[in-house]
Amino acid sequence: MLLRTAVLMFSMACSIFIFSECLKQISTHARTKFLELNVIEKPSQSIVIPYLHYPEPVSFSRKECARNPVLFFVILSNQRSGSGWFETLLNSHINVSSNGEIFSVIRRRKNASSILHTLDKVYNLDWLNSASKNECSAAVGLKWMLNQDHVDVSSEYYELVQIKTFSGSMQGLLEHHKEIAEYFDHKRVSIIFLFRRNLLRRMVSLLANSYDRYAKLLNGTHKSHVHSAEEADILSKYKPTINTTSLLDDLKDMEMRAAKVLEYFNSTRHIILYYEDLVRNPNMLKDVQQFLGLPQMELTSRQVKIHRGPLSDHIQNWDDVNKALKGTVYESFLEADY
Repeated sequence: MLLRTAVLMFSMACSIFIFSECLKQISTHARTKFLELNVIEKPSQSIVIPYLHYPEPVSFSRKECARNPVLFFVILSNQRSGSGWFETLLNSHINVSSNGEIFSVIRRRKNASSILHTLDKVYNLDWLNSASKNECSAAVGLKWMLNQDHVDVSSEYYELVQIKTFSGSMQGLLEHHKEIAEYFDHKRVSIIFLFRRNLLRRMVSLLANSYDRYAKLLNGTHKSHVHSAEEADILSKYKPTINTTSLLDDLKDMEMRAAKVLEYFNSTRHIILYYEDLVRNPNMLKDVQQFLGLPQMELTSRQVKIHRGPLSDHIQNWDDVNKALKGTVYESFLEADY
């Protein structure tokens, strides 16, 4: 009886020991999985091997650069949000090829298949234009607008511009977001989101640019971007009249569009930039170069800002706009932001 009791107690002790060890292993395994998930979900700007590629273009040979890896990227932005200026900064880097607004051409975005075919050419280094660094590119990409903004204007001799509607013809990004997001994830494309904090300033720039398409203030030539202070002064003399009746809805629509694209592409490796922050702190360009895995260089652009100074200098019906936004969530747009 005593022996039987001793054997029973020994068996119980062994069972308790084995159970406790199993619990430790399960706990350790669960903690490890938890840490792994945190690592995966934590946004990271460091370059890991799956994001580096070795394209084999059919249009030329990479020669001695064939062993140099290439990172794929895309700039997602809105019209008149500083994307043109930002892209010239990137292209001033000796190892960057950003190929511009490729999908402004309708046939390249007529369906998901044509979009993916175009992206394949870009990321295989077979899209050749003035921005191409060809064989020794370390980062290759393009600029893609969330929309192709168009503003209908009516005026008599361009003395008064009344804004009728804000509308946007899409560049295929939002219409085919599911297929494009899958492509980006499969190809390991890194996204640079570039937005503008002050949407009222963006609206002024948008309206002025649309007006100049008709007025052609610079010696009968329309220019969306300028390279001299004299040209900027000429274009900034035009002051648009903003439709205050639809102003709040227009600003809200701009915000919703940005929120939607962030939702669609949130799982893709990305960085979020704001135009105003880059203007105030050019050192942020170092973070961009790090995100793209580039050697650090001083990035430059010849573009000159058109609408400088307070917004009250650039809006015809400033008092009405000021009254419409006072006391709203958009009141801060009335203030100087850089």
